[in-house]
Amino acid sequence: MTKGGLRRVGVLVRKEFLQLARDPRLRRVLFLVPIIQLIVFGYAVSTDIRHSATFVVDFDGTAEARRLVEVLESSGYFDVVGRSRRPADLVRALDHGDAVLGVVIPTGYADDLSRREATVQLLVDGTNSNVATVVLGYAERIVNGHGIAAAGAGVAPPIELRDRAWFNPDLDSRDYNVPAVVGVLILVICFMLTALAIVREREIGTLEQLMVSPLTPLELVMGKAIPFALIGLFDLVVVTGIAVLWFRVPFAGSPLLLLGSSLLFLLSGLGLGLFVSTVTRTQQEAFMASYLLFFPMILLSGFMFPVSSMPALFRWISLANPLRHFLEIVRGIFLKGVGLAELWPQHVALAVLGVCLLAVAAARFEKRVG
Repeated sequence: MTKGGLRRVGVLVRKEFLQLARDPRLRRVLFLVPIIQLIVFGYAVSTDIRHSATFVVDFDGTAEARRLVEVLESSGYFDVVGRSRRPADLVRALDHGDAVLGVVIPTGYADDLSRREATVQLLVDGTNSNVATVVLGYAERIVNGHGIAAAGAGVAPPIELRDRAWFNPDLDSRDYNVPAVVGVLILVICFMLTALAIVREREIGTLEQLMVSPLTPLELVMGKAIPFALIGLFDLVVVTGIAVLWFRVPFAGSPLLLLGSSLLFLLSGLGLGLFVSTVTRTQQEAFMASYLLFFPMILLSGFMFPVSSMPALFRWISLANPLRHFLEIVRGIFLKGVGLAELWPQHVALAVLGVCLLAVAAARFEKRVG
């Protein structure tokens, strides 16, 4: 590109920032909304299940039975909302949604516990299978641990388990979810807002004015893409700072590697935004097209559900999703502190997808401009 071309691109970039500065609603969307979304995701999106409503049916009525219930409550995972000696009351609580877990302590529990033969029945509401699985796992671990401690009387169990979680010792879902929000927010800024901003200019007629200017199609594409790329990088710094300083998410890797990875990811976001702007004519169409692409990208990225649990066909499709590769990079940098030597396949995939998407979108955009 010639020196004059660079000067024209610089003027267009300046014009874009001035236009953003004059639009208070768009400023709020670009700078305030990512912070609000990060805070909402950080506090609301969690796979940790706590304070599950629990109904207890105690046929034994002994001190050992009461101690078991106290252990369940003191864990913080269960809140006893009802007690009874009639199984029908437990069934009613589960049917009406008043309880998620039911604990049935049989007659003779204390005596059986001393002989290491005690049994406890756990009933769980399986309406939400994910919640039921987690709640049941918590309850089984607590009940088994209490039984070993109470019945052991100094006798060690036949197998002693010593588990340890690497990279996330407390198994805190927030440490896993918050870094992924960084990728989602960058995608929103560079994908959806790029498409909406360009289509908006077409609607009000200013894009046609730019077409008759000395700007070449390539210069026009660069002038439109660079401002949102810079805004995306600024939001990256802001949300990363909030994740580390406010939510105390560990950051064990290299900030420079995260910045470089984000630049590669920006290529894909900008390419998708430009592509949507070439196939839509109104902001409503652009929003719906962005919506149709945005949510499948999230679902196939591993943000909510593990990619490994998906059918083989969708695992293959997810390889064409740049958000999947970026989330693997972000989580690796934040939690594991891994470097380029371990993450180079994801970087190569991001580079290939970004260049291809941006090239196709730019070619279509240039054709429309021409």
